[in-house]
Amino acid sequence: MKRLLFILSIAVLTTACGDLVDGINQDPNNPTSASYQNILTGAEVGNIILNTGETARRAGIFCGYYEGIDRQHQGFYNYTLTTSDFNSIWYDLYVDTYRNALEAEAAAADEGLEGITKGITQVIQALAIGTGAALYGDIPFTEAGKIEIENPRYDDQAAVYAGVQSLLDAAITNFQTGTGRPAGGSDIYFDGNPTKWIEVAYSLKARLYLQTRDYAAAYAAAGNGISSIDNALYAPHGTGIQESNLSYLFFAVEVRGADVITASYITSLLQSDPAANPIPENYRGNAKTDETGRFNFYFTTNSLGVQPNTTNGFAAQTANAPIITYEENLLILAEAGLRSQGFATGLEHLNNYRAFMNGGGYLVNADPAQIRYEAYVAEDFNSGGLENTAGLNPDDALLKEILEERYVTFFGQIEGFNDVRRTTGETTVKVQVPPNIGTEIPGRFLYPQTEIDRNANVPNPIPGLFEATDINK
Repeated sequence: MKRLLFILSIAVLTTACGDLVDGINQDPNNPTSASYQNILTGAEVGNIILNTGETARRAGIFCGYYEGIDRQHQGFYNYTLTTSDFNSIWYDLYVDTYRNALEAEAAAADEGLEGITKGITQVIQALAIGTGAALYGDIPFTEAGKIEIENPRYDDQAAVYAGVQSLLDAAITNFQTGTGRPAGGSDIYFDGNPTKWIEVAYSLKARLYLQTRDYAAAYAAAGNGISSIDNALYAPHGTGIQESNLSYLFFAVEVRGADVITASYITSLLQSDPAANPIPENYRGNAKTDETGRFNFYFTTNSLGVQPNTTNGFAAQTANAPIITYEENLLILAEAGLRSQGFATGLEHLNNYRAFMNGGGYLVNADPAQIRYEAYVAEDFNSGGLENTAGLNPDDALLKEILEERYVTFFGQIEGFNDVRRTTGETTVKVQVPPNIGTEIPGRFLYPQTEIDRNANVPNPIPGLFEATDINK
C-alpha cells in the first residue's frame, strides 16, 4: 500500500524564508503517494526546516540572537506580529515534519518493517511535538496528523510533554530490537544506526525534562545521552543549492542581511576586542577563557554590522546545522547535575564541557590559538573569585556561568529562547537577555491564523504573545 507524501524532495530545503520555491509541495489536500523510504526522508527534511529555518530564526529574534532591521523581521524584532505571521512555521511543524513522520511509520508497517525504522519515526514525531509544546503551549497531539479529524483537539501542555516522553520510551525499545533497519540512504542522519538514535532519544528526553524543570530526570536521561560529537544529530548539508545550510540560504543566497543582523547582546558576550564590542563589560572571557575563536566561528562583520559567518563557520553552505548535540547533552548534565546533585557535580560536568571546547569542540575551522577554555576550580566561584565578581553564593555563581554558556552555545537554535523563558521567573540567576523593546520578552509563539480560522478547538481566549505557557508560569 502506498502512503501519502507531503514533501517530495530535499528541494524544499530551499524554503529558508519561503521565497525561493514558494508554494511548491505545500498543498495538504493534494499529497503524493510514495514508499516509506521517501516519506521518511521527507519527514527528516521537514525536521531540518522546523529546527534550523525560520522557526529558529524567529525564536532567535525573541531571545537576543538576531535583530530585525527591515521589512517583516523589523516587525518581529519590535514585537509587532500578527497571527498570520505564524502560518508557515506551524505548517513546517505539523505537515512537513509530524504528518510525514506518522505516514512514514504507517507506510513502513504496511511493508512489514518496524523496530529501528519505527523508532526513527517516533523520535522525529517526539521532536516536532516537543518543540511545538515548548513554543505554543497547549497544542494538538493525540488527534493531530489524522486526515479524518478536521478539528483535532488541543491537549494540555503538561499532558503533551508526558505523552512525548512515553513516545521516546517506545522509540528506545524499538531501537533496542536491532531489527527493521530502514533502506540505505533513507535515514539521512545516521543511516539507521540504532546506537546513535538511542543516544539522541535520551538527549531529547533530557531536553524535555529540563524544559519542565524535572532536573533529576533530566540528569538521569542525559547520562544515557549523546556520548560524542560523532553521535550528535546535525542537519547534513552539501554544495548544491538544494542541500545548502538554511542560514546560508537566508543570508548569502536570499541576501537578507539587510533585514537581519546579529543582536548586540550576543555579540557583546563573545567579542574579545573592546573597541569593537558594543557592550565591552559583557564580554565573558577571562584569564581562563578566550572567546575569539567562537566569535569568528559564529560571526563576521560587514557594512551592515555583525552577521552569521557564511564563509567557513556556523552558516557556511556545507555547515551541518545543530539539532540535538553532544554539547547540549554536556550542558544538560552540568545544569541538571548542579540543580539535582549539587555544586561538585555541576562543576565536574561544566569542566567536561570546557575540556571538549578547549580541544576545538564544535568550532569547525576555528584557529586553535584563539580558543581557550581551561578548567575552573571551586574557588573561582567564591565571592570575589574569577567567576563571581557580583558576590553571589557559589551555587548561584556556577549556575550563572552554566546558563550563560548554554545561551552562547545555542546561538541560532530554538533552545536559547526556551532557556530564557524557563529562567525568567527565577529570583537570583536567569538568562539576562534584555527585551528588544519595552520590559517583557515574548512568552510564546502565537497560534497561526490558519488554525484559528479552521480548527474550532483552538484555545479561547487566544493567548497573547507575552502570556507565558503553563510550564513557565
